[in-house]
Amino acid sequence: MDYQVHTLANGIRLLYKHAATNITHTCFIVNAGARDEPQHKDGLAHFIEHLLFKQTKRRSTNQILNRLELVGADLNAYTTKEYTCIHASLLKQHLERTLDLFEDIIFHSTFPEEELVKERSVILDEIASYQDQPEEAIQDDFEGILFKNHALGNNILGSEESVNQLNRTDIEAFITDTYNTHQMVFAVIGDYDFNKLIKLAEKCLGHLPENHKPKNRKKPGSPPGGFFTVEKPISQTHGVIGALAYDSSHHYKSGLLLVNNLLGGMGMSSRLNLEIREKHGIAYTIESNYTPLTDTGMFSVYFGTDAEKAAKAIRLIHKELKKLRDNKLGTLQLHQAKQKFVGQIALAEENRLSLIISMAKSLIDFNSIDTLQQLFDRIEATTAEQVLEISNEIFDASRLVTLLFEPKGD
Repeated sequence: MDYQVHTLANGIRLLYKHAATNITHTCFIVNAGARDEPQHKDGLAHFIEHLLFKQTKRRSTNQILNRLELVGADLNAYTTKEYTCIHASLLKQHLERTLDLFEDIIFHSTFPEEELVKERSVILDEIASYQDQPEEAIQDDFEGILFKNHALGNNILGSEESVNQLNRTDIEAFITDTYNTHQMVFAVIGDYDFNKLIKLAEKCLGHLPENHKPKNRKKPGSPPGGFFTVEKPISQTHGVIGALAYDSSHHYKSGLLLVNNLLGGMGMSSRLNLEIREKHGIAYTIESNYTPLTDTGMFSVYFGTDAEKAAKAIRLIHKELKKLRDNKLGTLQLHQAKQKFVGQIALAEENRLSLIISMAKSLIDFNSIDTLQQLFDRIEATTAEQVLEISNEIFDASRLVTLLFEPKGD
């Protein structure tokens, strides 16, 4: 077996993957993110993630921050639409110290008022900084259109108005309602005896009370296509073209991942990069992305270009999408696309922190984890006919949403 799992009595799961190295990567993932926030509480999950590092019943902020840094370890965290993740990279001998800290900040943070005030200010600065980066902000605005009137359309950071209104009562209620111990995974990739890891997990996490509140997530609807423009104080035009896509359990997920990689994925040889940047020289950045979620997904193409070249960039993007809708890939084209994608996935395995986080999320979502070979087999099984079907469904022109950030006129 490529990995091992042990479930504690309270529902928290230990996930372990062996790696013959003195460096350990570990994470603690909670299946609670921005989409689980109550109405008008945008940014709450992210606010909590920040505050977890501030004060617990037995540690000050400095003690939390120094606990791992003093032994050369790296501690960090992030929030997504569906998860909160705390992770660390460390020398092998410091795992117990790390898990002890994880347990303390996740389950015993006190959220004092003075820290709420300070961190609220930090996050408001983060929001302002984010809004100054159109290539980032446009993706959030695009998701707001794609998931209109749904929690998935909310900005993970929240808004200035919502963050200013968040308080300790909101924080405690969110944790009680969403920090389900059966939806938590402590994951480790390193060189350990699994039985000793179980004892460590039992020691640090086994005493915690069970919280088995069910999820109450609602699937978003399907928006119509549309064309939207927003004027911004920027010098370039930034654009996103995309649509809803397959969820993480859909049988065509692997096929769309392959199509996305062919169209505008990693590397300089993607179709969009070759056509729009290399051939026509009209966009410094051109890329596509497919993000599967538990009950939906999103596909998008992002580009940035001079304002006078934006219309041509849009035409060329639609030209490439139409090629995929109209023309079945040849045997050699499909083989090369698969070979490239499989190679990139294999190389990505070298990033062990990303790997163990991905495995932990898979355990939460599916209660299982595919081996690398199973993933390769699914990619290899994708046919040219399936690529054509996927392209016609996802890239249907009537479903596509286009959002442009345009420079303000004089």
